[in-house]
Amino acid sequence: MLKKLAQKVKISKIDLQAPAPESERHGVAIAAIVRDEAAHVGEWAHFHLAAGVRHFVIYDDASSDGTVGVLRSVVPADRLTVIPWGQRLSDARLRREIHNQLLAYAHAASNFGGAFRWMGFIDIDEFLVPVKASTLDAALAPLGDVPNLSLPWHMFGFSDHDDPPLSGVVANYLTRARDPMGNAPGLRAFKMLVDPCRLTAMRIHAMQTDNDELTWNDSGKKATFGTRNRTAFYSSQAVQLNHYYTRSRRDLESKIARGPNLASKADDYRRKVMRTVASIEQDPIEDTRARDFAMFAGLRSASDGTKMD
Repeated sequence: MLKKLAQKVKISKIDLQAPAPESERHGVAIAAIVRDEAAHVGEWAHFHLAAGVRHFVIYDDASSDGTVGVLRSVVPADRLTVIPWGQRLSDARLRREIHNQLLAYAHAASNFGGAFRWMGFIDIDEFLVPVKASTLDAALAPLGDVPNLSLPWHMFGFSDHDDPPLSGVVANYLTRARDPMGNAPGLRAFKMLVDPCRLTAMRIHAMQTDNDELTWNDSGKKATFGTRNRTAFYSSQAVQLNHYYTRSRRDLESKIARGPNLASKADDYRRKVMRTVASIEQDPIEDTRARDFAMFAGLRSASDGTKMD
């Protein structure tokens, strides 16, 4: 009986030994796992290059649509590391699934983190937007030696698009759920930027540094993982994390068809996604921060090369 119960529990937290800091380490790296994102990964990479990301560590989860080729055409070779990651692993004794995305993040931090001041762990539908600064480095500099940041999701919906617009994501998806810290299903969550040389334990949405449960917002306010959900912790004054959860209605159906990263979640995936979509669309507001940054940076859309409107 206990063994059957254990098999239902995925391995979703990993302890690790932080890498030693390299001499003159600096800048921001992003670690991401990708699967069949050729239609969007070019714009995502262009945006983060413009935001000053120094290096991309990309884990390719058996893409078959040219995702890696698009990345190589956008990101200079010395700023891109691509690692094949088409695997599903489980504990051999109890058959507990090991979170494939979490394994990628732990590998990235352990093997590449020593070269960077910050490492972000995000998906291709998530964009780190510098606020009141031209780069992420400049936006983060006032925080000093803070070891990690919890960035709340700003959840974007359809913006009335049935089909993917030709001029990309950030120029066209401009409505999001009003309250990033709201209680509606699926809305309130965080991704993190961390000092990889102080990283000691990892979950997808909660990464411990210095062996404790403390985390900071982007204005330097401290909380615990248990209290960061409170409204008073909210901040987006330095970096805003935009999560383009649905993109177009056609994109959403493709996302659902690809399924979740964890095989054990597949049966419930559509219901969970649509519950989150309903929350996003219930009370939307306009938010142009990412579009405005892209225009300021002179970005061109990844799809057709035209100037963003």
